[in-house]
Amino acid sequence: MSSSAKSKPSLLRSGTALSALTLVSRILGLLREMTKAALLGTTALSDAFSVAFMIPNLFRRLFAEGSIAVAFIPTLKEYLLEDNREKTKEFISCIFTFLTFFVSLAVGLGILFSPLIIPIFSMKAFDETVFLTRFMFPFLAFISIAALFQGILNSVHVFAPSGFAPILLNIVTIACAYGLSPFTANPARAMAIGVVIGGFLEAAIQFPFVWKKGFRFFFTGIGKAIKNPGTKKVLRLIGPTIIGMAAYQLNDLVSTALAGNAGEGVVSSLQYSLRLQELILGVFAVSIGTVLLPDLSEYAKTGKWLDYNQRLTQAMDIIALISIPITFFFLTQGEALIRLLFQTRSFNEESVKLTYGAFIFHMPGLFFIALNRILAPAFYAQSDSRSPTLAGILSFAVNIILAATLVGPMKGSGVALALTIASAANTALLLIFLNRNPNIAIGKALIPAALYTLKLIIFSCIAAAPVLFLSPILNPVFTGITGSRFIRYGFPLAIEGLAFAVIGIVLLAITGDRQLKALLAVFRKKPPKLTV
Repeated sequence: MSSSAKSKPSLLRSGTALSALTLVSRILGLLREMTKAALLGTTALSDAFSVAFMIPNLFRRLFAEGSIAVAFIPTLKEYLLEDNREKTKEFISCIFTFLTFFVSLAVGLGILFSPLIIPIFSMKAFDETVFLTRFMFPFLAFISIAALFQGILNSVHVFAPSGFAPILLNIVTIACAYGLSPFTANPARAMAIGVVIGGFLEAAIQFPFVWKKGFRFFFTGIGKAIKNPGTKKVLRLIGPTIIGMAAYQLNDLVSTALAGNAGEGVVSSLQYSLRLQELILGVFAVSIGTVLLPDLSEYAKTGKWLDYNQRLTQAMDIIALISIPITFFFLTQGEALIRLLFQTRSFNEESVKLTYGAFIFHMPGLFFIALNRILAPAFYAQSDSRSPTLAGILSFAVNIILAATLVGPMKGSGVALALTIASAANTALLLIFLNRNPNIAIGKALIPAALYTLKLIIFSCIAAAPVLFLSPILNPVFTGITGSRFIRYGFPLAIEGLAFAVIGIVLLAITGDRQLKALLAVFRKKPPKLTV
């Protein structure tokens, strides 16, 4: 490894540091879903909130997160390497103006046309869905500015504020759900208030750190913003990506519409299942992807392809080490997990059945979705947005065709299975496209990566066998205990999880697994301070 690579914090160490904050955020996100389950269950009102929250989120990913990752960070990296403070200030100001103007326009149009959008989803609580959608659309503006601030900070390897920001969103949403429900027409409106306030706080909490790092920006005229060379470059990079991101978001839109037509509670059950998947995905894949992009961008711009390849290969191995064992464990214990986290008076047996049906088909896609979160930045770092765009469009076609075919006989489970197959197709396409670059040794890494994945699958099967043996013994013992569901389902799940982890770690240690050694090395050393 070159000296430049050595001078940077290890990917595993940086990812672990960010993952600590992301873990808190995801747990709170899960608590937010548990709050929704307790107050709304899988009722028509729950479906209304799920759709209303999803719509501004779709636009957020289109305008903010995708664009920041694809175009803004690599372009800002070029300005920072050039080390011209005035040009950097003008570029950020123009992007800030451009983003604010167009996102505000989108919010206005979204509020205006909500009654024309909602009929797509066949919502039983139509009027309430329209009201909630209109109320939560300003969330898009706040979260888009927050994404811009995150891109600025991540470009200079500052990750803590953007890791902490979503924590505020979840805390405020949960607090409003319980604190304001007695004073609103229904709990969904109380949660909507929390979402809007939380989105504002996500942007507000990051601004002081952006200022502290010396980044100054201001509003310019929209014409000047568009004419700025940096803005033009960002727009050129975003162009094909907008098409791909639009296809991806249309993916969610059509899938949700199909689920809405499949019966009451199907939309909500898919959301609960995805929340469990995202808890795992967000903690590790998103954290590693966030840390990975600035480094890959710098290596690509400076031609340090050896460092680029090593960083990318390590990230893929880490994702496999984490996602494959977790997938196998939760495939065996999915129902117990759902009962533990969600089952309440509002979240009844039918809710458990619907959510578990989706969960067992969502979980096999975890590995592929996680890999996609790592492979996409590998293209963005090279200012190549066309390849992941094409992959996204093709996988979108696979998902919609399969979802439309399977939703009839399988309901929500069919929609979940379609997403998993489409995610696998997207991974295959990204690897094929990445292999076209002669500077990236992905082809040589595929065989070792495949063998490593196969090893993890075999070890996971071995570790899962005792869990399947323990379940029939432990479950009757704790099921008979009256009181908290956290005792009835939590204790067996903890014991089985510990057994699975111990067996898996022993198997990895016996074979001298390199990523396990790297992980243990992180915990043996004093962790680095998070830069704020």
